[in-house]
Amino acid sequence: MSVNRYARPLDGQVRLLTKVARMYHERGVRQAEIAAALNISQAKVSRLLKRAEAAGIVRTIVTVAPGVHAELEERLEEKYALAEAVVVDVDPDADAAELLASIGAGAAAYLEATLSGGDRIGVSSWSQTVLAMVDRMRPSTVRAATEVVQLLGGVGAPEAQSHSNRILGELARMLGAEPVYVQAPGVVADPVIRDSLLADPSMQEVARHWRDLTMAIMGIGSIEPSNVLATSGNAFPPEERAVLLKDGAVGDICHRIFRADGSPVHGQIDDRIIAIPVEDLRRIPRRVGIAGGEGKRDAILGALRGGWVTTLVTDLRTAEHLAERD
Repeated sequence: MSVNRYARPLDGQVRLLTKVARMYHERGVRQAEIAAALNISQAKVSRLLKRAEAAGIVRTIVTVAPGVHAELEERLEEKYALAEAVVVDVDPDADAAELLASIGAGAAAYLEATLSGGDRIGVSSWSQTVLAMVDRMRPSTVRAATEVVQLLGGVGAPEAQSHSNRILGELARMLGAEPVYVQAPGVVADPVIRDSLLADPSMQEVARHWRDLTMAIMGIGSIEPSNVLATSGNAFPPEERAVLLKDGAVGDICHRIFRADGSPVHGQIDDRIIAIPVEDLRRIPRRVGIAGGEGKRDAILGALRGGWVTTLVTDLRTAEHLAERD
């Protein structure tokens, strides 16, 4: 609070309003003590403080804490119709590992602050950024969600399997939630295998969970896979990535691929994916995308333009770039 001492002509009433306001807001005197000092009732002190605010004698000023980029977040929210943008401070000289850690820490803090306790959360299986978030979360003292469900097939090569398991298992443990695994790969050889797996009773049960989700936490991937995804056996081979790039693909969420304008890429590759259907994904009320870095900018932009996410957690430089894009 700040007191504007020049808001009105100096008359007796304005003088009293100003005096009461200064005693309360600048000197920290309690209302009861002000009443005793000025020989007026405490109820009148309360009324005078309200009148001082209405008259502009007292004005509320919000001081933004260091590291909080409220104006930039608001620009992103307005520009891309986001419910919320979370911009994380990252050292300009940070390497890829430090960038990942910072975004993960920012996402962890956001999640811990916003969970309701009754959320049913979907989570992507092979995202390095989501794993960085999970690794920086603190165990909740109360149940923070009811269930955590994989959004994409989580079965992969043995050397990479622990990545997928850690994301789901650790997140569920931190939140006191029940884990729901997708016991299938994210990509299979042909649509016949995909259809057969999706028809299995266990996958039908997973699909039921997908339709009931209230929140999704997802990495935003570029067409070039991360090291973890590449070794998991769930990445698209080079010849298929070339086809996708020729079709204008820039990124994916849970292996659902999209172009620069956000439109989904359909076709033979999409017919081999075991993941939440696009229509079910878009029905989830809160869809949090976590990504950053120069190499992800086109993918993040496509995800924003296509309305794939309702909340974005990213680094400061990426946020500034997105705010300036046409």
